[in-house]
Amino acid sequence: MSKKMLSIVISVYNEEDVLKLFLKTIQEALKKMQEKQFDIWDYELIFVNDGSQDTSERILDEFAQKDTSIKVVHFSRNFGHEAAMIAGIDRAMGDFIICMDADLQNPPEEIPRMIAQYELGYDVILMARKENKDAGFRKNMTSKLFYGVFNAVSSVKFEQSVSDFFGISQTVAKILRSRYREVNRYLRGYIQNIGFQRVILEYKAKERVGGHSKYSFHKLFNVALDALTCFSKTPLRAGLYVGGISGVLSIGLLLYYGISYWIHKEGNGMILLCFFLFLFFTVLFLVLGIMGEYIGVLLEEVKDRPIYIVREERNQEEEFIDEKEVERTRGEKSN
Repeated sequence: MSKKMLSIVISVYNEEDVLKLFLKTIQEALKKMQEKQFDIWDYELIFVNDGSQDTSERILDEFAQKDTSIKVVHFSRNFGHEAAMIAGIDRAMGDFIICMDADLQNPPEEIPRMIAQYELGYDVILMARKENKDAGFRKNMTSKLFYGVFNAVSSVKFEQSVSDFFGISQTVAKILRSRYREVNRYLRGYIQNIGFQRVILEYKAKERVGGHSKYSFHKLFNVALDALTCFSKTPLRAGLYVGGISGVLSIGLLLYYGISYWIHKEGNGMILLCFFLFLFFTVLFLVLGIMGEYIGVLLEEVKDRPIYIVREERNQEEEFIDEKEVERTRGEKSN
């Protein structure tokens, strides 16, 4: 029986404190997996260095030099966590592909459970955090608020605790390589929205063994905006809703003012004027802000710039320059 291939994509950004421990931990987990019921699986590790400024690049190159099953991709600069995962998926040759972080919050011990679900016929295996020891009160509350608002305004409903720790079949990976190539993207949303048979597994997120979270409040806010503009048109219609409500209120206020003036023969015109000014300026700037956000998204897509640019690669059979070259090469092979 020919062996199946497992590809594990690991996003790396300034993780010098944890990389060696991560490699030791995941290799031990994979060795145990091969010794037991999953001995028909081979694996490759694809580390994507997202423009790290510390010694992560040197450490990854040492990994690749010692083990040819370890592939390394170095970006020309920092393109972001999702770009790193997309680059790894573009290069993954496995039948089953797992994306995870290098900080060990995504436990490698969960890999056999994910493979077991894949062998049952699932194409998408989502990992939902049952517990996250590193997430504080503010992060948990803002996460709940985001998903609550998003699911209320979008026809696509997302699971709240699903993380960037997931597994996909090669079938799904091929679709992600040819479609869903927006510059403003929400990969976690794509995985949940792409269809196919899927299952959700719960896991306990561990504490970081070193370093710190790379997601500041500003970055999280930008991710939320990208998700909203990727999957919902409701904000575009918010101006219409607010304008309609404002129109009804304005007519009601105008009638009230007219009746009051007719009965009492007096009225404060300045208050009325100020009310209308504040009301319509609020609506105007709300609509302009929403339009500006969507126009900005359209501008980024029209530019057609690459999601990422690769500077160097290690142990990679095919040499790719950037994600556009990946699409072209994949297309030639399929033909």
